[in-house]
Amino acid sequence: MPFEIVRNDIVKMEVDAIVNTANPKPVVGTGVDTAIHKAAGPELLKAREKIGELKVCEAVATPAFDLPARYVIHVVGPAWVDENTVEEEMLARSYRAALDVAAKEKCKSIAFPLLSTGNYGFPKKLSMRIALDVFSKFLMEHEMQIYLTVFGEEAFKLSNTLFRSVQAYIDENYVSEKTAEEYGVDEAAYHVGSTNLSPRMKARRKEQREYAAEYLAEAIEEDAAVLGAPSPVKPAPSAGKESLSDMMDKMDASFSDTLMALIDATGEKPSTIYHKACVSKQVFSKINSNSHYQPLKATAIAFCLALELDLEEAQELLARAGFTLSKSSLSDVIIMYCIENKIYNVMMVNEMLFEYDLAQIGSK
Repeated sequence: MPFEIVRNDIVKMEVDAIVNTANPKPVVGTGVDTAIHKAAGPELLKAREKIGELKVCEAVATPAFDLPARYVIHVVGPAWVDENTVEEEMLARSYRAALDVAAKEKCKSIAFPLLSTGNYGFPKKLSMRIALDVFSKFLMEHEMQIYLTVFGEEAFKLSNTLFRSVQAYIDENYVSEKTAEEYGVDEAAYHVGSTNLSPRMKARRKEQREYAAEYLAEAIEEDAAVLGAPSPVKPAPSAGKESLSDMMDKMDASFSDTLMALIDATGEKPSTIYHKACVSKQVFSKINSNSHYQPLKATAIAFCLALELDLEEAQELLARAGFTLSKSSLSDVIIMYCIENKIYNVMMVNEMLFEYDLAQIGSK
């Protein structure tokens, strides 16, 4: 996907460019700066000394030397001193300056740390929000793979209000569903020896009985063939049974055809929608050129968000690709929460999924 949050040490990222939170002067600073210089070797500091002093929001590129990247992009972020919007705007300019240098160097991939969150004091959550906003706007105009690297389990958290809201939704939907699935009963009615099965579980048991009967019939037929006895006579197909050709003629529109119709209905350019979905141009081209293309579920969900579909519409589009959102999946429950609360920004949704150690959506 064009944007992904990863839990990794930035010096291990195999990308075209990694971003360094540089000191204004050509010296080795602390935190990420120290780690990058140590991994790159002494030649990096020599290259940095040739550049000289940098201004706040200024970014420059040097070779990456011993790092598994082509370039190190050094950018000086602002300090969080007066805690005002000017400093926030300067941080946004710093993120954008690094991206502009990467684009100038024709980089196809770049890895960022959370800028200015070390000694410069920016709250991690605020730097994260600013980064997502800058990345979203940049990816509307450019094709580049952006990684935001987070090192450590406690790097950032959703706001307390949003986290409690998401967790309450999970408890109400996912936990109760999994309890019912585990015990075969509705959670509220569960007690030892209860026969108050949910309709879903009754249907499941009926399917199991039908499967058992079919399996037994096949076993009897196989035994008869081995023993040389005649096989049971199979009933002739009913006169009203449809042929495969008839059934195919009545198929619903494919995911690809439905998606393109929905995009046309928005009045937006297709590129606007697939950028909002964090889906690469290559994947979108495959979907657009092949009406029978089978997307990954994560890709289909990303388009549901980019198109700002409600839950019923999202389920309908997903069904065209053979998927559904289920309360038995924690990831699906979080997606459902976002759709019901009109949180359609794919990067924000991925932030939530990342916090629960779940796979992010978009296209790989």
